[in-house]
Amino acid sequence: MSDIREQICEIGRRIYDRNMVASNDGNISVRIGDNEFLCTPTGVSKGFMTPECIVKIDRDGNVIEAFGGYRPSSEIKMHLRVYEKRDDVKAVVHTHPKFATCFAVSGRPLNRPITSEAVVALGCVPLAPFATPSTKEVPDSIEPYLDDFDALLLENHGALTWGDDLTGAYMKMESLEYYAELMYRTEILGTAQEFSKEQIEKLIKVREKMGLTGRYPAGRSKENCYKCGECFWKK
Repeated sequence: MSDIREQICEIGRRIYDRNMVASNDGNISVRIGDNEFLCTPTGVSKGFMTPECIVKIDRDGNVIEAFGGYRPSSEIKMHLRVYEKRDDVKAVVHTHPKFATCFAVSGRPLNRPITSEAVVALGCVPLAPFATPSTKEVPDSIEPYLDDFDALLLENHGALTWGDDLTGAYMKMESLEYYAELMYRTEILGTAQEFSKEQIEKLIKVREKMGLTGRYPAGRSKENCYKCGECFWKK
């Protein structure tokens, strides 16, 4: 248990050092049992947490164990919805990375197949509609995407990733932000060479051979897609 608390603090320092959060923004959680989760506290910078800051809660967000009066963030509702709908998920990371959040604020998903790493690791990254912070609107806004994705942009807010362990969930956040930065910078240059449908299909096979875990949106149809304005998979 102490190792998991230490790992949460280490990931908190990483997202803080990489400018993925400012002040007390962001939150991290890990599933440790059927009805037990560890999560970061409200009102504490992710770059300055200690293991004693980490709070244990149940699936309804009730505090099971907390030291020094620490309380979970109101945004934990979003994490708990992911765990409720995805039995395979063991960790969730929420941050406000600069480039990804620029796209979220602009109302744009990450849906241009421009690097093999992004296609293999993430596919497209959809945009969940804006929801009022600290309300049930937030978990409701992300639920439609949970079956097919492991990463989301949150409109006018930030980004959310999840995985089968904390390192994996965090690495997806790094990949998402790098993907967003490349999209941002190539648009400044005025052009980006996108993969063809055939190239995308080859990259999907690479992903399959790698045996990557989690969900992947390659099987979606145009009729059952999201707020993208264009189709990543049906070029």
